[in-house]
Amino acid sequence: MSTQDGAAQDARGPLSDLRVVEMGQLLAGPFCGQLLGDFGAEVIKLESPGAGDPMRQWGREKPHGKSLWWPVVARNKKSVTCNLRTAEGQDLARRIIAEADIVVENFRPGTLERWGLDFESLREANPGLILVRVSGFGQSGPYAPRAGYGSIGEAMGGIRYVTGDPGNAPSRAGISLGDSLAAVFATIGTLVAVHSRTRTGRGQVVDSAIYEAVLAMMESLLPEWSVAGYQRERTGSVLPNVSPSNVYPTASGEMILIAANQDTVFGRLAKTMGRPELSDDPRYAGHAARGRNMDELDEIISAWSAGFETPALLETLHEGGVPAGRIYTAKDMFDDPHFAARDAIVRLAHPDFGELPMHNAFPKLSETPGAVRHAGPGLGEHNQEVYGGLLDLKQDEIGALSERGVI
Repeated sequence: MSTQDGAAQDARGPLSDLRVVEMGQLLAGPFCGQLLGDFGAEVIKLESPGAGDPMRQWGREKPHGKSLWWPVVARNKKSVTCNLRTAEGQDLARRIIAEADIVVENFRPGTLERWGLDFESLREANPGLILVRVSGFGQSGPYAPRAGYGSIGEAMGGIRYVTGDPGNAPSRAGISLGDSLAAVFATIGTLVAVHSRTRTGRGQVVDSAIYEAVLAMMESLLPEWSVAGYQRERTGSVLPNVSPSNVYPTASGEMILIAANQDTVFGRLAKTMGRPELSDDPRYAGHAARGRNMDELDEIISAWSAGFETPALLETLHEGGVPAGRIYTAKDMFDDPHFAARDAIVRLAHPDFGELPMHNAFPKLSETPGAVRHAGPGLGEHNQEVYGGLLDLKQDEIGALSERGVI
């Protein structure tokens, strides 16, 4: 396991005393590895020789034939090739894991066991090992053996049913929401397990299922149905019974979002609109009343907002203490001074793309912040460092493993 003195640890990040072995591919497991790496963990990613993680090829635009997604999800990681479908590759993985704190994997349940890399066997050599398992349906239950992608977890966890326009089929967000949520919860579980290990000395299994990660975000959906008999439905751009909280037109032809559904905030909006009497009108006085009369209230606000150019409208709302904002695209983020002031976007040197921007490490910590130290590595870029350094293999051994397609 990696160890540094306190000063070196602070310089490299608060998790730099942790070594993570990342197995699996695509997003659910690797995003957990990315989050741990952002805060300094040494993340050794095991990839298949020749092709590597399919994320190396994913992403809509591929300048120079290279993915723009891979440099993000694999940032701060070390790439080591290892054919886990061979006995020799499994033995190499076992030896690396013996020197690690954490293993992150997102194979279908049962895969590690078939390879002789089950948790009980691994922790015989490493009692403090934490095994983080991300899958569609979890490691137990009748659905556990099924293949499970993020989209299926989103559907089963409930978010697909309530997303989109009520007149159309359920929609999806334009990102891999289920995979990312499972990775975030896996990261939380990992840090909890590390904390527990400081008291007990024992590792454990962190079981993060995609459908349960989505379910965890579904607010009061379950008791609403069970206790009140209410089934949430798709409502398009609005939240039912929450008003005003919608997009409204401007004279510039844009739409901005105004969220003034709380009583005091609605009072500020009414005053800003020059219509203070609205907050005392029985139709709009109180949360429930505004919810019942959402459509007509939206019409009143839209008629007012359409009389302003976008910058003037936003300035007026902000001065009045009313939450409002444009709906950003990537271009807007690059142009925004608040993003710049908080270093929300970091720019890295990249051998193929020159300067490569991406979102910065988050959340922000005042004493031990995370950092993006480098973009995703080349395939097998760290073979020599890990096999020759960590495992102390000789050059002829490394060469022979390469010739046999093990690495």
